[in-house]
Amino acid sequence: MSEAPHSTYEVKDGIGLITLNRPDKLNAWTAEMEQGVKRAIGQAVKDDAVRAIIITGAGRGFCAGADMNLLQKITPEGERRNIVNKDEEEAVDVSSDFGPSVLEHFEGRFGYLFECPKPVIAAINGPCAGLGMVFTLFCDMRFASTDAKFTTAFSQRGLVAEHGIAWLLPRLVGSAHALDLLLSARKVPGEEAERMGLVNKTFSADAFMDNVMDYARHLAGNVSPRSMAVMKRQVYKSLFQDFNVSTDMADKEMQKSFSSDDFKEGVAHFVEKRAANFKGR
Repeated sequence: MSEAPHSTYEVKDGIGLITLNRPDKLNAWTAEMEQGVKRAIGQAVKDDAVRAIIITGAGRGFCAGADMNLLQKITPEGERRNIVNKDEEEAVDVSSDFGPSVLEHFEGRFGYLFECPKPVIAAINGPCAGLGMVFTLFCDMRFASTDAKFTTAFSQRGLVAEHGIAWLLPRLVGSAHALDLLLSARKVPGEEAERMGLVNKTFSADAFMDNVMDYARHLAGNVSPRSMAVMKRQVYKSLFQDFNVSTDMADKEMQKSFSSDDFKEGVAHFVEKRAANFKGR
């Protein structure tokens, strides 16, 4: 396990597990946490043993949003507005030879998560607010504990829909639900979040991480890493394409896949009725 000031990273069963680690502060977001998470994502991308990434919170919360001590230091001119100044952002290499790059479309602070070629799962184990909730929208999937509660929080702080949430949230839950969540800043339990499409699935608190890990192990052990990398970028790239352009892109990527080792293995393990042994090539 590696530790940053406010996060930890470990690899188990083909899964890169990142934990936000300020349990006494409900994992309120800090510059150190942001940098640590970004470094861990970079490590996971370059590690062939890692097939999927899970991000969760230590203790009883996922992330309470931006650290209030930092918010109190913001001036009317907007100084110290960003937790991490742009010129201090951690450089992270999430490049991949598979699929089209999407970085040009997602230039914000968490856009690198969409470019990451490995699936990123938010395991939301408890309260998830403000910037913490925004962060989960940049993950590819969200699973919530029955102990989880969500709030955008911005309107109750005199703020607005920041960091891309005004673009991302309506695409997940529709404009009516998005406006409800943004304007009211009410607290939404995990089960309601699942019904509106904010999270993929809710699990009982006592078996939450077991269920999330089981899903991630399935990705790590049974499907092609190459296929996942290409399809993830196809989905995000298609948000900016019409149907014909998206289909043409798919046709070209399919031709490339026919010459891949993972395609050969995909056919072979099915015909031979054995477990798959994908290499991500």
